[in-house]
Amino acid sequence: MIGAFVMILVALWIYQSAMQAKLNNVILWVGAAAIAFFILQTLMIDVNIYFLESVRGNEGGDNYETINGGDRKNEGGFQGFGGVIESLYFELMPQILAFIAVAFLRLKFITKQSFSIPNLFSGLKELFVSIKYSFKTTEK
Repeated sequence: MIGAFVMILVALWIYQSAMQAKLNNVILWVGAAAIAFFILQTLMIDVNIYFLESVRGNEGGDNYETINGGDRKNEGGFQGFGGVIESLYFELMPQILAFIAVAFLRLKFITKQSFSIPNLFSGLKELFVSIKYSFKTTEK
């Protein structure tokens, strides 16, 4: 769910950047960025699953897979605040890394600006402002 929301924002960001750069085939750029985001996100999710299985798979025994017909144990890993940080990392890192990768592709191929952190994320403020104004209606 989070990944889909971020992918929509990335597609809008790429569309807005490609229109400002006056590129041909804007929809092709948007589609390629969305596909790149999706592939990178999926790869990172697979890496996270592999990591979790390798760490937590060694903790259990015969009862690891099921508990009284229930789902897999969620014991293990960190508890408390460390568990919250661990969960946030595994939930958000695929989207963050895919977003940063698409930002690099945008900087290199669409805007063709020099690399800097402000240039990497340029256009995001304008994107959110345009989204904000898209919800406003005119009163008569």
